[in-house]
Amino acid sequence: MTQQPQAKYRRDYTAPEFTITDIDLTFELDAARTTVTAISRVQRQGSHPAALRLDGGELKLIALKVDDRDWRDYRLQDGALVIDNLPDTFTLTVINTLSPAANTALEGLYQSGEALCTQCEAEGFRHITWYLDRPDVLARFTTKIIADSTRYPCLLSNGNRIAQGELDDGRHWVQWQDPFLKPCYLFALVAGDFDVLRDSFTTRCGREVALELYVDRGNLDRAGWAMASLKNSMKWDETRFGLEYDLDIYMIVAVDFFNMGAMENKGLNIFNSKFVLARADTATDKDYLNIERVIGHEYFHNWTGNRVTCRDWFQLSLKEGLTVFRDQEFSSDLGSRAVNRISNVRTMRGMQFAEDASPMAHPIRPDKVIEMNNFYTLTVYEKGAEVIRMLHTLLGEANFQKGMQLYFERHDGSAATCDDFVQAMEDASNIDLSHFRRWYSQSGTPIVSVQDNYNPQTKQYTLTIAQRTPPTADQQEKLTLHIPFDIELYDGEGRIIPLQHNGHPVHHVLNVTQAQQTFVFDNVHSRPVPSLLREFSAPVKLEYNWSDAQLTFLMRHARNDFSRWDAAQSLLAAVVRFNVARQQQGQPLSLPQHVADAFRAILLDETIDPALAAEIMTLPTQNEMAELFEVIDPQAIAAVHDSLTRALAQELADELLAIYNAMAVKTYRIDHGDIGKRALRNACLRYLAFGEQTLAQRLVSAQYYGADNMTDAIAALSAAVAAQLPCADTLMAEYDDKWHQDGLVMDKWLALQATSPAADVLKRVRMLLTHRAFSMSNPNRVRSLIGAFVSANPAAFHAPDGSGYQFLVEMLSELNSRNPQIASRLVEPLIRFKRYDEHRQTLMRTALQTLKALPNLSGDLYEKVMKALA
Repeated sequence: MTQQPQAKYRRDYTAPEFTITDIDLTFELDAARTTVTAISRVQRQGSHPAALRLDGGELKLIALKVDDRDWRDYRLQDGALVIDNLPDTFTLTVINTLSPAANTALEGLYQSGEALCTQCEAEGFRHITWYLDRPDVLARFTTKIIADSTRYPCLLSNGNRIAQGELDDGRHWVQWQDPFLKPCYLFALVAGDFDVLRDSFTTRCGREVALELYVDRGNLDRAGWAMASLKNSMKWDETRFGLEYDLDIYMIVAVDFFNMGAMENKGLNIFNSKFVLARADTATDKDYLNIERVIGHEYFHNWTGNRVTCRDWFQLSLKEGLTVFRDQEFSSDLGSRAVNRISNVRTMRGMQFAEDASPMAHPIRPDKVIEMNNFYTLTVYEKGAEVIRMLHTLLGEANFQKGMQLYFERHDGSAATCDDFVQAMEDASNIDLSHFRRWYSQSGTPIVSVQDNYNPQTKQYTLTIAQRTPPTADQQEKLTLHIPFDIELYDGEGRIIPLQHNGHPVHHVLNVTQAQQTFVFDNVHSRPVPSLLREFSAPVKLEYNWSDAQLTFLMRHARNDFSRWDAAQSLLAAVVRFNVARQQQGQPLSLPQHVADAFRAILLDETIDPALAAEIMTLPTQNEMAELFEVIDPQAIAAVHDSLTRALAQELADELLAIYNAMAVKTYRIDHGDIGKRALRNACLRYLAFGEQTLAQRLVSAQYYGADNMTDAIAALSAAVAAQLPCADTLMAEYDDKWHQDGLVMDKWLALQATSPAADVLKRVRMLLTHRAFSMSNPNRVRSLIGAFVSANPAAFHAPDGSGYQFLVEMLSELNSRNPQIASRLVEPLIRFKRYDEHRQTLMRTALQTLKALPNLSGDLYEKVMKALA
């Protein structure tokens, strides 16, 4: 490595010395060599003699002009273009070339299949032309695209189409103009040959918006759900937040090569095709719901991200945490609120808590960054959304909406900060949020410990709540936080006990702000069963000495669906902890009868929502189980996970089969009731696959071959692989023969191969690197095979011989130069070595040292490797 990447600090922020008010771009497109002409209106900010420094990378300068005169007073320095002796206001013309086909990092302008497209967030625009590539420089963009009319009939960019024409040499051109100020990270361009699904949406003010959804030729029959989701998003944002769309056209393009899920570029969203394309035989229920969620997320960014953007990248959660909260609410309002909440909490407990305990721990508003791409994290997005949710809990819906309105009034058309957002919420509600602000600057997962006491003489029930946040890699000292702690108390009959003290009602959300606080409740006539941290009202770990009787009571009686699921999780957590210790001592699994009976009661409850029953019956993943332990033993956890599945399968065999048969759905529809039934039926099938083998083989094979939808087909396949049934290889081969030409459908197959519990799984994964459906150039394929193995098959990845670590080092060594962003995401399980025993720590540290020694180590990998080894 020639030069070590340098850290940037939030405290060092300074306003730009120049700004760009308007930019006129012309692209003469060619996959091998594209010419970009950028004409910018530049203004010096303040009175200073500083040179103009423009960011750039992998560009070839052809010409440089100031006010139409050739300009020689410049130098190229570390990729940047530094221009001296400039007037205070001027027109700057930069002409450069680049090669989209050679751009394997998929940042800037690159080739995806036969199409050309862009990805500019966070710092991709500098790979298109030299520019002030920072989010606080907002300009009006006009874009003219010139390209071969046969190869690239569709030429798209931000804003509204204002002109087009044909040229004599077989090329054509289209010009776009975006009337809204925007930073360059929201710039987008797409050129290609697509099928187009067209529709329209009439806003509440009566304006008609053209909707266009572009997909690869032949995929039009898989675009309908995405279009319906877009219209639902537009309607929901008007209804819930009063926010209306502001351009004449809204376009979405699905591309196969994309590092992220999707990108909210103003008026022209570019999507990973995974989050657009769906048909009953190619996409699962979960795929459909994810498409709805991501379509919503990117649309909601139009206001929370585009109209109001970030001042600097340290403020990323300003737009992402807020927009994730909005997409979560959208999914909950349209579907099952309980199931959506459970899904979000699984992500927090299984993955974000692990991030908090890793060398990459950071607050939702980081203080220090080397490579910005590394901060598109679960902490910024998911924990960021939980912080917004806590604000919503503390303020209530009405005050929260007043805060949103004030935020837009103050900051529309500008680049804002997280402090600006909280200030708007505080001013609109008149609620003091000074203590709450610490959530933005403090990293780590708080631990909330609860002790209770009941006095039968005074009829008083007391909760003593303490909070502490363990030190993290980036912060040793921790302060107390403002934690909204949602509770409910039940009597022995399952009735809710009103919360009161000294004759006054007490709100069910307790404000925990001190290291330790006591809350007293009067008129409690018998020892209550407490429901604690309802709805996961704060992103914390809860410590409370539950009895099994309390948890089984809550599974049955809690009026809040999330609380019923959470009680089941706590009941299982105790079983997992106990049995991992037994496994390490060489003793057999022990499943208490009352635990089996608690799950039997869920199956037999005719009043329960099948979707909720499916969530309760689904065991925590091995990664979720790992978060129960200071030192993780992947093999012991995998053995307990397997044994627990088999024990429940044996104990509940009759009930599982009865529910499996009862939940059959005749015709496939995307309907939340049907989705719940399929989820419960397939959860039962998963257990049945681990039961009596003849029955398991018959059920799994019949469902696979009889399925009229991908949800049921992949559930059968997944059950066969997980239980290692003899029919698994035959079914997997049949799926491969049928779908090998469809990359998105094969991603599911690759992930199943990578997460198999088979002893030779790594050997299979290595063989699949040369499979006809796999490509190291496609991020989706890499995530499905390599990513699934290292992240979702912990027992195999953490094999005691270190073979999993060696494999990952080989893959990262190749991806480091090919696609650094993807490499950086895959390295995560390796940098968390301090969570494991000394033997594994040594092996993992050695693997990281090998990566550190790579020539030309990318900034993306460098930051994570160095933090881990520090």
